[in-house]
Amino acid sequence: MKRIFLFLATNLAVVVVLGVVASLLGVNRYLTANGLNLGALLGFAFIMGFGGAIISLLLSKPIAKWSSGVQVIDGSGSPDERWIVETVRRFADQAGIGMPEVGIFQGEPNAFATGAFKNNALVAVSTGLLQGMTRDEVEAVIGHEVAHIANGDMVTMTLIQGVMNTFVVFLSRVIGYVVDGWLSRGEQRNGPGIGYMVTTIVLDILLGFLAAIIVAWFSRQREFRADRGSAQLMGRRQPMINALARLGGMVPGDLPRGLQSMGITSGVGKLFSTHPPIEERIAALQSAQA
Repeated sequence: MKRIFLFLATNLAVVVVLGVVASLLGVNRYLTANGLNLGALLGFAFIMGFGGAIISLLLSKPIAKWSSGVQVIDGSGSPDERWIVETVRRFADQAGIGMPEVGIFQGEPNAFATGAFKNNALVAVSTGLLQGMTRDEVEAVIGHEVAHIANGDMVTMTLIQGVMNTFVVFLSRVIGYVVDGWLSRGEQRNGPGIGYMVTTIVLDILLGFLAAIIVAWFSRQREFRADRGSAQLMGRRQPMINALARLGGMVPGDLPRGLQSMGITSGVGKLFSTHPPIEERIAALQSAQA
């Protein structure tokens, strides 16, 4: 990938930084002389888990602009730029949200929406998308992204990611404490041993992968909803069906990992894919016509 790590990468980095700061300040006092304080650990895990997710959400728009090289447009440029801005404005008015920033980035066919708030979001489309699709199809893709914003999908993903982070931090430390106790049985210690530290690190990684699978599953469900949202904004489903069919024959451009869940296309992976297969999305829209 040319551009990596957005929401998920920032989330991971923030969680790591919070963990280091907590250790240096002695905030993580869930390990006591009497054993593991589960209440204190849960509070620590909650702060760690949601802290990373919320900070990532707040940074999502500026990082998206930087990592994708988005050029913000205001409609004062070319006729195509004016049409894109007016299309976003029309859909935003229909959806009852504030006018998002609009941008264009260089690359193969793709688009994304991001931002912490419905009334302060960003919709960006690639040059490859604009060059490879008809106006009806581009309009449908823009409608899909506006639907993501109107549905509050970035906030939803933040909440889900925060819950997953909390469980990862909590479970890894509980299991690490149990493993360390088993390895050090009979020994006198004033704090956690190497068994705790190694187990916690390994489980943070393994449980993090499991959490990513669950988050990706939720993301796939949102795509069907955003497809339907595009059809509702346009008043017809065929443009979105046509756009998906055309995307199925294109090589989708890479988005930063954290933006993939808010884009129009994604990779072909199964468990970790943030988007359902194109064929399933088309079938869902076609069946909804009946």
